[in-house]
Amino acid sequence: MGLQPSMEDDARWMSRALELARSAGASGEVPVGAVVVREGRLIGAGSNRPISSCDPSAHAEIVALRAAATALGNYRLAGCEIFVTLEPCVMCAGALLQARLSRVVFGAADPKTGAAGSVVDLFAESRLNHHATCTGGLLAHESAALLREFFFARRRAGGAA
Repeated sequence: MGLQPSMEDDARWMSRALELARSAGASGEVPVGAVVVREGRLIGAGSNRPISSCDPSAHAEIVALRAAATALGNYRLAGCEIFVTLEPCVMCAGALLQARLSRVVFGAADPKTGAAGSVVDLFAESRLNHHATCTGGLLAHESAALLREFFFARRRAGGAA
């Protein structure tokens, strides 16, 4: 499966996901970013795009999964890991499990829609046919601050996201 992950490498990948999240926020999307990594190499990246693409499934994780699957020529991403700035929702958690990722690392928890322990935990559901290691809290402060600032600015401007 490749090299053992290190905290330093994990922080580097999450920092890259944060860059993507900032870019999404700057373009009016909810600031969430994700990167898919295999054996220490970036193979897919994405940021939230549901507004700009008129696609409710265009969450950062899904965009990154699509890019990684295209890069590998396979919808199964065994041996891959994803770094995402926000706890995956049910849709994204399901897609991550269907893609057969081995590891999911997220930043901020999502107490309203999180499916990695905040509301439900699909990654701990033993009845599912695939499982991934899931860890939260990496650079959580930075991820949460981006979201807070984004929604604060939207409320001040009277807009909705």
